Amino acid sequence: MTTTHPPIRRSLPWLLAGLSMIGPFSIDAVFPAFPLIGTAFGVEPVALQQLLSVYLITYAAMSLFHGAISDAIGRKPVIVAGMLGYALASAGAALSVSFGMLLLCRGVQGACAGAGLVVGRAVIRDSLEGEAAQRLMSRVMMIFSVAPVIAPMVGAQLLGLDGWHGIFWVLVGFTSLLALLLVLLLEETHPPQRRSRFALKPLLASYASFGRDGPFWPLLVSVTVNFSGLFLYIASAPRVVRGLLGLSAQGFPWLFIPVVAGLVGGAWISGRLAGRRGVGFTVNLGYAVMLLACVGHLALALALPSPRLPWSMLPLVLHGVGVQLAFPTLTLLLLDRFPHQRGGVSSVQAFASLLLCSVVAGVFSPLLSVDMLHLASGASVVTVVGALTWAIYLGMSRRRRVPQPRDIELQAQIAEPR
Repeated sequence: MTTTHPPIRRSLPWLLAGLSMIGPFSIDAVFPAFPLIGTAFGVEPVALQQLLSVYLITYAAMSLFHGAISDAIGRKPVIVAGMLGYALASAGAALSVSFGMLLLCRGVQGACAGAGLVVGRAVIRDSLEGEAAQRLMSRVMMIFSVAPVIAPMVGAQLLGLDGWHGIFWVLVGFTSLLALLLVLLLEETHPPQRRSRFALKPLLASYASFGRDGPFWPLLVSVTVNFSGLFLYIASAPRVVRGLLGLSAQGFPWLFIPVVAGLVGGAWISGRLAGRRGVGFTVNLGYAVMLLACVGHLALALALPSPRLPWSMLPLVLHGVGVQLAFPTLTLLLLDRFPHQRGGVSSVQAFASLLLCSVVAGVFSPLLSVDMLHLASGASVVTVVGALTWAIYLGMSRRRRVPQPRDIELQAQIAEPR
């Protein structure tokens, strides 16, 4: 595909990769510090999960608006302001004198963190098209996939420097430096002549209009719960690693390495299937692999009442493969329901996914992470829900004869990370 866009700066992939790392580091780097935070403020482990759910709730809420605001005032101001706001919130978290203050700062972190990832996608689409955009996004996604493995290890090392405060001070330094580099190196990709006025009422009305499309709902549910089963284990990492496995803060890679290996492997398999198999085959295969992973989770939980390494963590590899097989195609099918409002659909999907993740982290994880059998059962339930809603969508498509985009066109457009 030819493009009229000028060449991009060499710094752009690195800036976008830095922005993509903020989310995983905000979540995973804090996990090793949970016991210290609980001791400092006299908080039970169940309440500590709110450090994750509050962050995700505000992240989800603001994901509905970051894109629209950047359409009105430009990409660069929104991203830079988001990073500066995140740095200030991280400083407040490091200086917190109560658990309530820490929760408040985590909420502000979530409200600001999404600016980088959400608006960063728009920067890529402003700058590149087709295969070039996909290649750039793939490079960014490699960093995005590796960050969850690095973050807990970095967080564990920082505990020896300044306790849990050190994690937040490092986030202050990282986002402050990133904001400076963005000011110096990021070019504005959305010029004034292409901007639109930000109006809340029409924006919300357009979101509401999506609900009148029948196939939109099963697709939205399927793509939203797609990651939830795997995320249940990620959100439960502190209790799984420290409580069930009895490991130290250095033991988090035992959970995160299988997850990332599965996600990277699934992305590779999905790329190999592009243009060779139908979209139905790819999503069906993804859910078949996820269901097989759930069978493995349940079987090992029953066979090993006390989890053992590495066996108890191995099904996470399969689960990650299945997620990455199904998610890109589900996302593109959802976006193609409204070809002229893909940005709005993407925002609604991001909002729904993040809101569900906040419920998983704040409600399901504390209730189910008492043992591996409860975790396996919860992951299995949400995976079955995803598979059933995908089957409902297929049935509606056959009855309505909903046209499916060609695989090669879908794969050329896959540029939206989780």
